[in-house]
Amino acid sequence: MNLPTDRKYTKTHEWVLAEGDVFLVGITDNAQDQLGDLVYVGDVNVGDTLKAGETAAVVESVKAASDIYAPVDGEIVAFNESLEEEPNLINEDAYANWIFKIKPNNPADLEALLDAAGYQEQAE
Repeated sequence: MNLPTDRKYTKTHEWVLAEGDVFLVGITDNAQDQLGDLVYVGDVNVGDTLKAGETAAVVESVKAASDIYAPVDGEIVAFNESLEEEPNLINEDAYANWIFKIKPNNPADLEALLDAAGYQEQAE
């Protein structure tokens, strides 16, 4: 399983990478592999304030649709609009293509998420 160690992970298969005062959020390679070829990424409402665990986005593949959850409490501040036209970018490299950015209410919440080893253990 391909798991960069420079970011944190959730039990619901999102990765989270701190970039200044915002967090980039995407789905893991494991998640995109299980979904198959993505045909849609969206339903991100920039400006929404979410609690951890609330739906922040939707990805759809030829096999299934899946909600993408906010990893921490915060405000959605950006959507990766290149995914509107090319959702398959996530299939090509799940870790290079974030879905949304969230400005966390408490940046320390990142530390409560799983590290790569912890995610791998629970994903197996």
